[in-house]
Amino acid sequence: MTALLALGACESGDAKSETKSAATGQVVAPGKPGEKSRTLSPEEAAKEVPDNTPNSSDYGYATMMITHHSQALVMTALAPDRAGSGQVKRLAERVNASQKPEIGAMEGWLKLNGGEEKAEKEGGHGDHGAMEMPGMATDAQLAKLRAAKGKAFDDLFISLMVTHHQGAVTMATEALSGGNNVQLEEMASDVIAQQTSEINRMRSL
Repeated sequence: MTALLALGACESGDAKSETKSAATGQVVAPGKPGEKSRTLSPEEAAKEVPDNTPNSSDYGYATMMITHHSQALVMTALAPDRAGSGQVKRLAERVNASQKPEIGAMEGWLKLNGGEEKAEKEGGHGDHGAMEMPGMATDAQLAKLRAAKGKAFDDLFISLMVTHHQGAVTMATEALSGGNNVQLEEMASDVIAQQTSEINRMRSL
């Protein structure tokens, strides 16, 4: 009976504490395992929330990755007419199907976070950004790919695409270490996982 009364008193005290916190606008922050909860003012609680504001790394990554992915689409568009292997044609289809939506997602993110004009200003990449992107095929390499057919196309396509994917993984890894926006981090993580898988698949062809 005594235990029940003590429990009832405890519960009553907790309820009063929660009611008081609600009335004063205070926020109860759960503690880490083994630690007690803390009562914070609205101002203190706001400071506890992680800053998700995009920084120059986020803007630069989104801007450059759109260009980077776009070049992959240029290469995959050649495969239906020039590839000799059905496996290479299917690979090109998968790359196309995965990177088009990623371009759309990054363009949408830029629009919601200040647009491409702000992205270029914050990222500081401008027109020379393509020269700084790892894995990008040169104009000469693209011209050679356009002229190739059959096995020659297949071999060159796989070589260029592996290098291209490795560059994308490098860029995404840098974005994870230097960026600040959670949504961009999630997109970068997806790029790493998907393109690493595709690199392994291409190397097995």
